[in-house]
Amino acid sequence: MLISDNVSNTTTPGVPMTRIQVTGLAVGLFLSVAATADIAAPDLDAAAAAIQPKVIEWRRDFHEHPELSNRETRTSAIVAKRLTALGLEVKTGIGLTGVAALLRGKQPGPTIGLRADMDALPVTEQVDLPFKSKATAQFRGETVGVMHACGHDAHTAMLLGVAEVLAAKRSELRGQVLFIFQPAEEGPPEGETGGAKRMIAEGLFNIAQPEAVFGLHVISSLPTGVIGYRSGPMMAGSDAFAITVQGRQTHGSRPWSGIDPIVTASQMVMNLQTIVSRQVDITAIPAVITVGAIKGGIRFNIIPDTVEMIGTIRTFDKDVRSDIISRMDRTVKNTAAANGASAIFTISDNAIPPVINDAGLTARSLPALERTVGSQNVRTISLQTTADDFAFFGAQTPSLYFWVGVTPADRDPATAPFNHSPLFYVDEAGMQVGMRAMLAVATDYLQNH
Repeated sequence: MLISDNVSNTTTPGVPMTRIQVTGLAVGLFLSVAATADIAAPDLDAAAAAIQPKVIEWRRDFHEHPELSNRETRTSAIVAKRLTALGLEVKTGIGLTGVAALLRGKQPGPTIGLRADMDALPVTEQVDLPFKSKATAQFRGETVGVMHACGHDAHTAMLLGVAEVLAAKRSELRGQVLFIFQPAEEGPPEGETGGAKRMIAEGLFNIAQPEAVFGLHVISSLPTGVIGYRSGPMMAGSDAFAITVQGRQTHGSRPWSGIDPIVTASQMVMNLQTIVSRQVDITAIPAVITVGAIKGGIRFNIIPDTVEMIGTIRTFDKDVRSDIISRMDRTVKNTAAANGASAIFTISDNAIPPVINDAGLTARSLPALERTVGSQNVRTISLQTTADDFAFFGAQTPSLYFWVGVTPADRDPATAPFNHSPLFYVDEAGMQVGMRAMLAVATDYLQNH
């Protein structure tokens, strides 16, 4: 339109264009191209470096004030305020405490989603930091320390940084970006719903339907400057289970006059381990059964009536999952019966499917990751038995999830305290890598789709 207007306004039929007229046409062409010029990777890297001090400040604030799943009220309020200040279309309260924000680029293009999780864990921090968490909260009826022991504080800060960089470049940006700040990735409290599944159920993708969704996670098992990924299945599906063993209370000095649920529960823990080690073909695909907590009894000389246990199952295949659950139910009930006790085995409704990276999206995004840190620092990782409810986004649209190393050079990633440890440590230099990587895959998709 600009070129045709230039010609119609500066030429006369039958008269050749002058040098000045040709120059005007060239300028019009240049301006038209410049208006739709793509965002250059060096510009993004420079913007990420410039905003890094601010992102670190945000992360430290979130770290010092952690909040448990479905209780991220302070965090989500800060997130919403900053996104609103950027001129984004912000929706709060989705998934209880979740925040979603839409950035509309000035150029036509596809829609993508970028996700960060916000919740902390019931862990008492042991890392000596100036911004160390001293927070406490109620969890399962107990007062517990609260810590960002999985790096979600870094995720939230990084995505805020990405939002600020892209918002500043909206005139050059193609398409739309849906920023997803998700609560309760670690799982909602008992009796509640939450997380990615709830955000989707409450209309997250009615705001904008993304063609692809990207997520990342900081990880201590990789050094700073390294990115880990895997095409296809990457992280396990997760199920939470509960077991209640019913015995008969009696004096601790006379066990024969009662039925001991503690001994029975102990046998169950050991017998459940034989399902993976002796009954499932783990050469085909991994599986894990872990009992995470046992609670029973109150006094040294009383055998209690009941023992309660909770734990997790990790699988990558739906048939293997069904088989393991069936074997667990049988093992629990038969072990109880052998001791004259009874038991109830239940599986939580909050099951999480495996994280599966779309093969096509992974392949097309790999060059962007390699440009960020160099091909030698992008590693294909093995199957991971950790879980993430990012999987629910991947069930709705093609997705890519990758790991960002945060263990500094003076520490060994093989022995560094893993995520969920009270000693978990984030090298903040890794946060700039994460921002640059997310900016790279996002703009690569928007500009080359």
